[in-house]
This record gives sequence, C-alpha cells and structure tokens, in this order.
Amino acid sequence: MKECDIIKDLHQKLINFDNHTFPQKGTAVNVSNKQGVYIIYSANNEVLHVGTTKSGKDGLNQRLNNHRNGNSSFSKKCLNPNNIKLSDGYMFKYIEVENGRERAFLEALTIGLLKTT
Repeated sequence: MKECDIIKDLHQKLINFDNHTFPQKGTAVNVSNKQGVYIIYSANNEVLHVGTTKSGKDGLNQRLNNHRNGNSSFSKKCLNPNNIKLSDGYMFKYIEVENGRERAFLEALTIGLLKTT
C-alpha cells in the first residue's frame, strides 16, 4: 500500500473512532501510553484542536492530560484565556500510530481536512 493511502486510511479510522469525554480534574486520562494523533472536540462536537504526540513516555495519556490540566501551548493560547475547562463535557478521539512520519502526515491531513489548528 502506498504511503498516501496508509495516511488516508488512518485518517478515516481516526474519524470513525468513538469520542471519549475528558475526566474531571483529579482523574487522569487513561486511554493509551502509546504515541498517536488525537482530535479535541467542544461539548457541541465542534473540532477545537488536532494534535500529535512527539515523544513522552506516557504517549497519548500524557499529552491529553497536559491539555486537560492547562499545560500545553494549545491550552495556554486558546483554553485558559477563555476559562475553558476540558473536563466540562469536552471530548477527544485518538488513534495509536507508532511511526513518527505517519503521525506527522496524519496530523497535517486531519488539520487540513477539518480546517483547524
């Protein structure tokens, strides 16, 4: 399978996965310690952010907890100034992607198709 077809297939799988609700503060996100790509949605199912894990031993759990706890550039730029708490009904979906190149392409494709940051 060509690389572009692999990325398109990963994107379709990501879009079709179920949403998960961010847990309340004090309870950690616990979905996967692996690397991957994720989409964050508002309580109204509006796409707010598409991101990827670049490193970090706890992978998706670590990155999503960073967002939920206000410790990411996305949180500091978009959520904190507007007093938005991801634990107030916001959701995410994710896909595990081991290959860093595929993660980068999947993130870029998903951002482009969903027209978000």
